[in-house]
Amino acid sequence: MQKGKTNNMGKPKIFVLDTNVILHDHKAIRKFQDNDLVIPVAVIEEADKFKKGNDTLAFHARGFMRDLDRISAGRSFGKYGIQIDKGLGRIRVEPNHPFTAEFADLFKDDIQDHRILSTAMWVRDSNPDTFVALVTKDVNLRLKAKAAGMAVQDYLTDKLEDDKLEDKQKEVLSTELPADVMQALCYGPETSVPWRAVQDKKPEPNRLYKFSWPQKAAGLAAGGDVACARYDAERDAVVLVKSREAFGIRPRNDEQKMALDALLNPKTELVALTGGAGTGKTLLALAAALAQERDYEQIILSRPTVVLGNQDIGFLPGDQKSKMGPFLQPLMDNLNVIKEQFRPGSREAQRIDNMLTMEKLVIEPLAYIRGRSLGKCFFIVDEAQNLTPHEIKTIITRAGEGTKMVFTGDIFQIDQPYLDQWSNGLSHLSDKLSGQKLFQHVFLRKGERSALAALAARLL
Repeated sequence: MQKGKTNNMGKPKIFVLDTNVILHDHKAIRKFQDNDLVIPVAVIEEADKFKKGNDTLAFHARGFMRDLDRISAGRSFGKYGIQIDKGLGRIRVEPNHPFTAEFADLFKDDIQDHRILSTAMWVRDSNPDTFVALVTKDVNLRLKAKAAGMAVQDYLTDKLEDDKLEDKQKEVLSTELPADVMQALCYGPETSVPWRAVQDKKPEPNRLYKFSWPQKAAGLAAGGDVACARYDAERDAVVLVKSREAFGIRPRNDEQKMALDALLNPKTELVALTGGAGTGKTLLALAAALAQERDYEQIILSRPTVVLGNQDIGFLPGDQKSKMGPFLQPLMDNLNVIKEQFRPGSREAQRIDNMLTMEKLVIEPLAYIRGRSLGKCFFIVDEAQNLTPHEIKTIITRAGEGTKMVFTGDIFQIDQPYLDQWSNGLSHLSDKLSGQKLFQHVFLRKGERSALAALAARLL
């Protein structure tokens, strides 16, 4: 629910919604509890421009207008609005109001953002005894509102708290274990130990660990003094995560070892890999898919098409393949890295070429996945941080029997104007599905692309 409930006197607050809120979540008007909502006419006008098409913005625009029409059911909103639903506040559509003389010179341009802001300020001035705030995901509009002395908020309903976001980057528990427990985990016949030997409280499924030997025994530990492990809910034990190879690609650090373990585990049907540039997210996912290609009817690599200035790809020259080339080239780059592990003309290189020719391996834009049912396929979504929570949900609900889905991305490199590290779909996915048996999230810390790339990521 949106933060900011009724005030201390029990009187509902009033929230004025910007267009980007309803385009982000068409059900937003039902998530303000018993507080009242005002929709400026400028928002209706903007939503009308987005209603045509098959993309997510069009879906939200249509959903919002249908819901608003359903609520009014032929009635006039009037001065006090109409109750949204039982237990919820009232909603009304407010005609645009101009700025007062004090602010007319400050906001001279006649644009929709200014119309929405001026209407929000009119609502505030017309309700002096009630808290009124503008709700927008547009940072620029929030700054303008603050400059004008208007209370303003981001849409908080699907935003993660800072501590939750930080926890997602500290999911691997590092601790020292007694020598006998480490011996059983690393060299025992089952390469596993009871979870009670590790912690007092039963862990969530797929909990990740880094265990070290006691200092006095570290010198006796063959192969290093750190062991990676995972809680296996089916075995009800903490099991050793072994270093594995996938189509010529070997993990270079502990997090990559854990990521590859999740990618190669058929029981983990949904995987999220997050981390900075060069940490190997997409490369590991693609290598794991190729290594298991006999288990799936098709391997699909995809990514959202985020165009500078929010222009449609139709403005780009050429046919469909030419238009999509720049967006899908990074996926081809990773495929070429894998091919370079083998000699030209080798059986493995020919196998990749054959998969491309026979469309067993397909690279296509995410927009073309809409409406499909994805059965028995290995589906990789790259740059998933540019997706909204609703888009992530839409994609996952496409999964049929035998399908494995992998989402990769860096939540600190977002190209969508109204998403951030707290509200994007990838962060939302990792938070909501944490602890589910079918899901595993791995945060990759160390860049392995090159020493130069790692230096730039750390210092620039």
